[in-house]
Amino acid sequence: MSYRQLEAPGLTELTGRGVFYGSALTEAPSCQGHDIYIVGGANSAGRAAMYLAKGAESVTLLVRGPDLSASMSHYLIQQIEQTPNIFVRTRTAVESAHGSDHLEQLPLREVDSGHTELVDTQWLFVFIGAAPLTDWLDGAVLRDERGFILAGPDLTPDGRPPAGWELDRPPYHLEMETNIPGVFVAGDARAESAKRVASAVGEGAMAVMLVHCYLEQS
Repeated sequence: MSYRQLEAPGLTELTGRGVFYGSALTEAPSCQGHDIYIVGGANSAGRAAMYLAKGAESVTLLVRGPDLSASMSHYLIQQIEQTPNIFVRTRTAVESAHGSDHLEQLPLREVDSGHTELVDTQWLFVFIGAAPLTDWLDGAVLRDERGFILAGPDLTPDGRPPAGWELDRPPYHLEMETNIPGVFVAGDARAESAKRVASAVGEGAMAVMLVHCYLEQS
C-alpha cells in the first residue's frame, strides 16, 4: 500500500518537513502546543485528530464534503464534537503549501465560494486513503476498480465461480483465495479488508492454513 498523495503546489517539496501522510503518532511529540491541520474525513483522520488534540493548541479537520457523517463513525464524530480544541471546516480544500525548510503557511479555499484564507501552521497531516501496489498483478489476479484484490465470496456475487475457474469447489471461504486456485491474499491489498495491522496478521495466519488445505487436496 502507499498513501494517496494530496495534489497541491508545494506539498511534495515539504513532505517530511511539516507535511506528513499518516505518521501522526510518531510526529505528535513535536506538535505539542502547535496549531495542527488534518486533511480527511474518515476514521483514520478522526482518530489522528483525537490523538493529536491531547497536546496541541488546536486541531482543525479539513473536509471537502458537507459533514463527517458520510465517512466517519458516529462515535468518533461525537468524541470530536466534545473535544474543545478540535475544529471541523467542511467544504474546504488545501490550495497549496508555503515554506522554505519547513511548512509555514497553508492557503485554504472554501469550495463553494472560492474564498481563500491564509493560515499559519507548521503541521499538516493527510489522511485521504491508500492505494494498493498491485499493478504487477494486472491480467492475472482479479482486482476491483481501485486495484484491491478480489477474493473468496467477492468473486462469486451471483453464486457462480469466476471466469476460468476449473475446480469443482468455489474459492475458499474467508475471502482469501483469489481467482487463481492456490493463490491467496491477506492484509491491506485485499478488497474490503480492515486496513489494520492486527487484522493483516490474523489473515496471514489464516491464509497459511488455507494453503495447507489446498496442498492436501491437490
